[in-house]
Amino acid sequence: MATTKPQEEKKRRTTGSAIKDLLIIIVCAALIAVGVKSFLIDSRIVPSSSMYPTIEVGDRVLLWRLAYAFGGEPERGDIVVFTAPDDLEEDSDLIKRVIGLPGETVEIKNGTVYIDGEPLDETAYQHAVPEYEYGPVTVPEDCYFMLGDNRNRSVDSHEWEDPFISIDDIKGEAVFRYWPLSRMGGI
Repeated sequence: MATTKPQEEKKRRTTGSAIKDLLIIIVCAALIAVGVKSFLIDSRIVPSSSMYPTIEVGDRVLLWRLAYAFGGEPERGDIVVFTAPDDLEEDSDLIKRVIGLPGETVEIKNGTVYIDGEPLDETAYQHAVPEYEYGPVTVPEDCYFMLGDNRNRSVDSHEWEDPFISIDDIKGEAVFRYWPLSRMGGI
């Protein structure tokens, strides 16, 4: 049985409409994905052992971009992703732990980090005690002092020309490891 002209025309309109709908869905999905990555959640692959044992080389982590938006501020112990200091001449972002907060005095001596003269308990995450002395330095307003958990193998605030990271350079808080699957979970 041959199809009539109205049926063929309806079929063409239906096919054209389906293609148009599919293109709209693809464009909307792409815009949503770009929006989520730009403003909410981003991911990073960890290239070094500076945060060992908390985060290992090759781990893939998600960072929450809104962690410090709307007046939120980093707290001691947060693991953050930030723009590398200029003296490192590095294009990639860094990931470290927040140690010193604005207005605090940080000193490292005898294998211990001191904040305002009080020893900091880091047994939950520190890989080894620091084999170096540093400070004392006072963290400026709107800045933070960062250290890697693998203290003796981390290029961090204790080695940078300007040891402080501005709040404006912090891109978000690392909150979840999604790879490898065997260690998936919150950070």
